[in-house]
This record gives sequence, C-alpha cells and structure tokens, in this order.
Amino acid sequence: MGISGFEPTFLVGFEAIRQAHGSHLATLAGRQLTGFAVVRFAEDGDWFADCPVVLDFDGIQVEVCHWKFDELSIGWDTIDTTADIAGWEWSALTPQWSHRDERLEPFVGQELREVALLEWRPAGHDLATGTVAVEFAFAGDRLRIANGLDENRMELGGAQPGYVRHGLGR
Repeated sequence: MGISGFEPTFLVGFEAIRQAHGSHLATLAGRQLTGFAVVRFAEDGDWFADCPVVLDFDGIQVEVCHWKFDELSIGWDTIDTTADIAGWEWSALTPQWSHRDERLEPFVGQELREVALLEWRPAGHDLATGTVAVEFAFAGDRLRIANGLDENRMELGGAQPGYVRHGLGR
C-alpha cells in the first residue's frame, strides 16, 4: 500500500486476536483519544477503507486494518502518518493521510472507558461469521472498526445483535 511503517500481521479468529493483542488493547482504557488518521484520496476526499485506521491514545498509536473476509491486523506505533504514501504513480488517485473524519472527530479529547473484541455470530451462518471487530467505548458513544468484507467499516452506537462481545479487562 506504500504506507511508511505498515507491516501488517493478519490474524484470523477471536482467540488468536485476543491472545496477541487483548492485554495491550486493555491498557488503553483510561487514556484520552488525542488524534487519529485515515487515508483519503486527494482528488475527491473519499475514505480509502482498505488502509488502516490509526488511533492515538495519549501517545500510544493503535493501527487497525481488516483484510479479506476474516483477517485482522492490529499494529502498535509503527505507521508514520506524516510520511507521504508512495507507489501510486500508476493510479489516477492519490492517497494521503487525513486527520479529518466526521465519525472520529467527536471522540477526540474523550477518555476511553473500555475496549472489547466483538465476534460476529449471527443466528444464521453468513459470509461474515467469525469476523472480529474492535470496539472502543467512550462515555457518550461507542466506535467499532469492523470487517466490511475485505476492508474496514466504522460503526457508531450499539452493536448489532449478531455480535458476541468479549470485554478486555485491565
């Protein structure tokens, strides 16, 4: 993708993700969201949902990226959102880091209350069964970065009933 520092390690399934990142995610509780970055195209401002969503909690940067139908990479302090995204000379579109997003902006300055992993387990099996979303609970609302079936999807508010919530204690 040409993103400086981005070397994803994609994991599949709740247990693999919890084992690799659960305790680190739990330590974010009590911290303030101080910034974020997403990739948008310079030409039209559209969000490029294939790229990681980067959240900064008082200097700890968590980088969430879904890929394929069930893979999730969570990175820590590796992506340089001040560096240009390289290797897109062949494309008519120019991806660039943006610190503007109407879904994320209301959370900046808020204290994170809890982090949870949400496992998609609907009543009937579907293509997304078993995918894992990362949920960040703030005082007034919740933000989930979920698998949009081969890209990231940001969801606000209460989770759909098909999710099984796994809270991550400190």
